Amino acid sequence: MKSLFITATGTNIGKTHTTEKLIETLASKGYKVGVYKPIETGVVTTAPDATILLEACQKVNDNFKSLTTEDITAYTFPLPAAPFCADTEQIIDIGKIIEKCHALSKHCDILLVEGAGGLHVPVTKNYHMIDLIQELNIKTLLVTPSRLGCINDTLLSIEALKARDIDFDWCVNLYEDEESFSEVTQPYYDAVYPEWWTVDEGLDNFLSL
Repeated sequence: MKSLFITATGTNIGKTHTTEKLIETLASKGYKVGVYKPIETGVVTTAPDATILLEACQKVNDNFKSLTTEDITAYTFPLPAAPFCADTEQIIDIGKIIEKCHALSKHCDILLVEGAGGLHVPVTKNYHMIDLIQELNIKTLLVTPSRLGCINDTLLSIEALKARDIDFDWCVNLYEDEESFSEVTQPYYDAVYPEWWTVDEGLDNFLSL
C-alpha cells in the first residue's frame, strides 16, 4: 500500500482524527508517513486540518519537517463549503491536485490523502471527490459516523465505491450517540458486516492486511 485515501460519508465525521491515528499506527510499524490534504475550505488564516496533519507527520518523518501547510495542500478557500462553491473564481485545476500528490509521495513510504467532505462533494462542476479517488487509483478508507441514521449514509457510500470498482474498506468513528449505538445501529452491522471495526480499535489489524 503506497498511498491511502481517507474519505467519509460527509463532513465532520472524523477524517482528520482517523488520519492522525493512521500516522501514529503506521509510524509505530516503522513506516515514514506522509500527508496530503488536496483541498481545505473554511480557511481564514491557517488551514486547521492541514496543520494538525502536518504537525503529526513531522514527528515521524524528517522529510516533512521543512514543509508548510501550503506544501501539503493544493487549494484552500475561506468559505466553509463544498470546494466547487468555495472556489468562487473557479481556479481549481485537477491536474495540479494529482501532480502534487505524486510529488509528495516521493517523500514517504505511505502517503495519506485526506479528502474534503464525502464522496460526491463537487470539486468542480463535473468532477466529484470520488472521481479524484478513482483517478488516483489508490486504496480508500471510508469513515462512517455512529449517530442515529448512519446506516443509510454508510450503505449509500459503500454502494458508490463498489459501483466505481474502488478498492476500499470502511470503519466506524464511534463518538456520536455512543451509548445507544449498540442498540440502534450495531445489530445491523453485526448481522450484515460482521467484520466491521472502529477507528480506535481496528486500525492495527486493517494495516496488517
